[in-house]
Amino acid sequence: MPPPDLADRTRRAAQAALEAGRALGLAAEKATVLHDAFSVVAHLEPTPVVARVQVVLPPGMTRQDQAERQQRELDVAAWLDSQGVPVVAPAPQLPRSPVRRGGFGMTFWDLADVAADHEPYSAVPMAQAATLHAALARYPQELAFLTPFNRSLGGLIGALDDAPVLLPSDIRRARGEYAVLRSALADRAAFHSRFPDVSVQTIHGDGPALNVIRTTDGVRFSDFEDVTCGPVEWDLALAGPVEWDLALAGPAAVAEYDDAAREFGLRTTNPEVQRLVDAAATLMMVSCVSLIRQLPLLGEGLMPVVESWRESTPLT
Repeated sequence: MPPPDLADRTRRAAQAALEAGRALGLAAEKATVLHDAFSVVAHLEPTPVVARVQVVLPPGMTRQDQAERQQRELDVAAWLDSQGVPVVAPAPQLPRSPVRRGGFGMTFWDLADVAADHEPYSAVPMAQAATLHAALARYPQELAFLTPFNRSLGGLIGALDDAPVLLPSDIRRARGEYAVLRSALADRAAFHSRFPDVSVQTIHGDGPALNVIRTTDGVRFSDFEDVTCGPVEWDLALAGPVEWDLALAGPAAVAEYDDAAREFGLRTTNPEVQRLVDAAATLMMVSCVSLIRQLPLLGEGLMPVVESWRESTPLT
């Protein structure tokens, strides 16, 4: 998408959020864009409500899939908030359900009082992920198994033929590795057949140590769009032997997590599972080149990942 089209998408998403908020009874006067990447995040001023409008979605995700994903996020975030876990909570002024307006799916959240030192995707210590896992282990509903891998990655893999930066050999390798990974990660039965002694639970699904907002009253977890059931190692993926450009400490971060997990009575990480989900997370990052046409800024960030992956040993 050329810059004018991207700017128009942002404008339309913000306008749709403003109209949806007003239709729900909010006395909103304007939508001020706070963040614009996979979602357009807009403050519906002067109310204390923020709309998150999804604008970049995995290929093949239907409206129903999107609504179900958003509802899971709202439900889990609301439950965590009720348990006293520091999260960005759904906006209490509005129904706790996703809304569709102007062709966009959106959800509504409390406005966080962001601290001066907040930087997007700046990691907190990995021990805080264990704190979140201790709470999520009590979540009363059973969620589907590894939805980011099983419901999103397939669409990304399927769209690789149209990706602008991959070679035919890259695409063949990606699809081969996806098949290998599915033999262990396709569902609970496959996982427990491979790892009979490794428990699974509700997890954040997308790197909770990175998806935080530093507020004036402390760190709050956010962005539970990929909340799912799975091994805790998934939430540590790429914090281990592969370090790309993330502000994580590699093996030291895993060790820090394990120390905190013991204190909470959680199991510690399994190195073999960690290696497997690191490979799956790497493949997901590589396959996100399918989204570059929707979000061109991904190109620059993903190419170092693609190059490192090309130089690594293929998964068999």
